[in-house]
Amino acid sequence: MIFITAKFRVKPEHAGQWPAIAREFTESTRAEPGCKWFDWSRSLADPAEYVLVEAFADPEAGAAHVQSAHFRKAQEVLPGYLAETPRIVHAEVDQGDWSELGEMAVTG
Repeated sequence: MIFITAKFRVKPEHAGQWPAIAREFTESTRAEPGCKWFDWSRSLADPAEYVLVEAFADPEAGAAHVQSAHFRKAQEVLPGYLAETPRIVHAEVDQGDWSELGEMAVTG
């Protein structure tokens, strides 16, 4: 599985609208056959920062994502709303879904 976490620092005047701004890209990506998840969260420490957690089934699915028309459109449109280039962690991991956090297991 390809696992990606990216931090997007949005210009302050657009921070409140970022989910709507990124909606088309988000929905199109989630509809890709190889997309496992594509989830945005807003930072508690910095309201202008959004964290994207995404995963693709395999390297081929990741490649299909970056070659898609909606990805190319996002490359053209989204940077205009950003304060800086997004930062990313990209890794190939040997698992196919989320695992339980055993150290915080919920019982009963």
